Amino acid sequence: MAEAHQAVAFQFTVTPDGIDLHLSHQALTEIYLSGVRSWKKRVIGLKNSVVTGVYPASPSSWLFVVVAILATMYTRSDPSMGLIAKIQEHLPVSQSMSSQCQTLVSAVLFSTMLWLLLIFTMRMCLKQLLSYHRWMFEKHGKMSNTTKVWVALVRIFSGRKPLLYSYQGSLPNLPVPLIKDTVSRHLESVRPLMDGAEYERMTALSEEFESSLGKRLQWYLKLKALWATNYVSDWWEEYVYLRGRSPIMVNSNYYGMDFMYVTPTPIQAARAGNSLHAYFLYRRKLNKEELKPTRIPGTVIPLCSAQCERIFNTTRIPGEETDTVQHWQDSDYIAVYHRGRYFRLRMYHSGRLLSPREIESQIQKVLDDPSPPSKGEAKLGALTAGDRIPWAKARAKYFSSGVNKRSLDFIEKAAFFVTLDDEEQGGVAGDPSRIDSYAKSLLHGKCYDRWFDKSFTVVFFKNGKMGLNGEHSWADAPVLSHAWQYVLSTDCFQLGYNAEGHCKGQVDSSLPGPQKLNWEIPPECEEQICGSLAVAQALADDVDVHVFSFEEFGKGKIKKCRVSPDAFIQLTLQLAHYRDQGRFCLTYEASMTRLFKEGRTETVRSCTNESCAFVRALEGGEEVDVCRRLFHEASEKHQHLYRMAMTGAGIDRHLFCLYVVSKYLQVESPFLKEVLSEPWRLSTSQTPLQVEMFDLVNHPEYVSCGGGFGPVADDGYGVSYCSLGEKMLNFHVTCKHSCPNTDANKFGAEIRKALRDLLQLLSPEQAEPRRAAARRPELKKDL
Repeated sequence: MAEAHQAVAFQFTVTPDGIDLHLSHQALTEIYLSGVRSWKKRVIGLKNSVVTGVYPASPSSWLFVVVAILATMYTRSDPSMGLIAKIQEHLPVSQSMSSQCQTLVSAVLFSTMLWLLLIFTMRMCLKQLLSYHRWMFEKHGKMSNTTKVWVALVRIFSGRKPLLYSYQGSLPNLPVPLIKDTVSRHLESVRPLMDGAEYERMTALSEEFESSLGKRLQWYLKLKALWATNYVSDWWEEYVYLRGRSPIMVNSNYYGMDFMYVTPTPIQAARAGNSLHAYFLYRRKLNKEELKPTRIPGTVIPLCSAQCERIFNTTRIPGEETDTVQHWQDSDYIAVYHRGRYFRLRMYHSGRLLSPREIESQIQKVLDDPSPPSKGEAKLGALTAGDRIPWAKARAKYFSSGVNKRSLDFIEKAAFFVTLDDEEQGGVAGDPSRIDSYAKSLLHGKCYDRWFDKSFTVVFFKNGKMGLNGEHSWADAPVLSHAWQYVLSTDCFQLGYNAEGHCKGQVDSSLPGPQKLNWEIPPECEEQICGSLAVAQALADDVDVHVFSFEEFGKGKIKKCRVSPDAFIQLTLQLAHYRDQGRFCLTYEASMTRLFKEGRTETVRSCTNESCAFVRALEGGEEVDVCRRLFHEASEKHQHLYRMAMTGAGIDRHLFCLYVVSKYLQVESPFLKEVLSEPWRLSTSQTPLQVEMFDLVNHPEYVSCGGGFGPVADDGYGVSYCSLGEKMLNFHVTCKHSCPNTDANKFGAEIRKALRDLLQLLSPEQAEPRRAAARRPELKKDL
């Protein structure tokens, strides 16, 4: 292994004849090539900034405008209506410039100003067009003439071949809803969860808030919306994520899984070689903005791409009061953990990215390295898994100088973190518990073999399976999911493996080996590590995880019933939860607000009056026609709420920001305090699948297991789900063992049963009146 001193560019010794310098040619060459790569990146960034800055026009359009103006002047016409002459009069030029030359310069200046005015006009027109959301509320397959004209105009003003960030300047700002609308929607959302007396009390609190304090808070919020790009996102990142003092492992971080049925190679180092190479290819595309702008599937409508900026070279830094997210412009290496040791692995050599075969060779060197961990090094990562305040204090006391600071800097400034796990994971036919174990391993591991503060950690298991753990504060799961699915696709369909399962290509024998990081951990710090590990281990042991695939039908058959797949699954979860708990509960479904600049998420409150009426009717044995009608009403209601959330008319982010303003003003609001303390006993999220990256028709086995997250409430469930092609659904269910009323496997069984029951209800052949075989218990109010 290459030790730290080998990275020094030169050494010197003092002799009687003077100072004798020994320059390292290899080190200086690497420094030079690193500088060249950095400058290339800056030039590309400058070029992209120009292209994005003039979007939806193009830089070449400037020349077109100049030529057009000059050609018009050649015909002895004045397209500027005297402005060129005015510019010429005030042009600060020397007497040596001829009159003809002055006219030319004035014409070019006028052309440039006209060009910039046209760009501004086009951008404002596109911004206004993208503020139109009525198309989303039209019935599927029925497009109004207004929307048809709107689509045509969006295409016209969108320009050609936009870069990743081209639309950023044209996206509208997130609007602040009317306070009376938000309060009214909140009251409607809690009605099925409260009895008459509770609802009257909440109504009184709402009316008092709306008529008094709410108006004052709303005024400040509107002021922020005028000044800030997005009135929610910065506060959401700070107060929901960064100010949390409890462990981020399980509570905040989430995980993503490998292919369900396929392991491209059983060789751990080879899988790492291809996948790590693919990640850096993705980063190169990201830096060059060659990735296509994200759009709503099947439309021309762009989504905000701002979150993509911090995928790589990003770390969450602990603080005693609040954490911070630190992002570096570039990093040419990754940090690797294996058997208690940390390594720095450079991904570039002689100015080029290492090939997959070379990365495999480097990873194999780490796996074969026999050196033991330094004292206190093996479980150092537990600091990132425990409570935040002890980690912040330990970081300031033991990692602020010397060798510990240098080694910690190498980890925090790495492109991302990699764990080489000694265990074998993945699903096995006939043993579904193996996939549950796989999910738990990705969610928390051993509590010390992941660096939970990094933007993401890639885990490679001994049998060639892999997965990731993502930190949540810097971005939402769909952003990291897009990169993950690119890596999976590139690994299998572009890079591939040879017949022995190794990466393709040759290895440069001059490659320097990985650099083992050194640590000097004092006994006091070891005690803190043990304390953080105990907290994290207790949390990890309490998590119950169940992952299963439902292969009896998928979204294809659901759509044939003329129902939204997401609404179908959400009503399935409402039915399953009622059967499991005997009551309804406040339900969180994550929606996105990326139609707006710097948008992140909004909450869809999926437990509605309509969904509760449907579940009661189905469980009460009502006739099929009645149940179908109530189902469709509930489905339409859910779709309406989802669209409202996407278009900035949600409930929870508005109320959250009003609460933050009240705290700044140091005023108490009983209404906001109660609303913000409502527990989400059923938290759900849909994992998006980039279908264009996979050929599920010819290669149906190449489907990802999706990903999941920990439960939000101690006595509740977390459910993540995704549609895999047209014929399969995947679910990730989590809860806590410490709650006697929750069981992930039992809830999973209820979800399967509810899926079958709903499809049977909606099937055309189901015409006979249905009566429940056994009536369910009376509804219990969720307090």
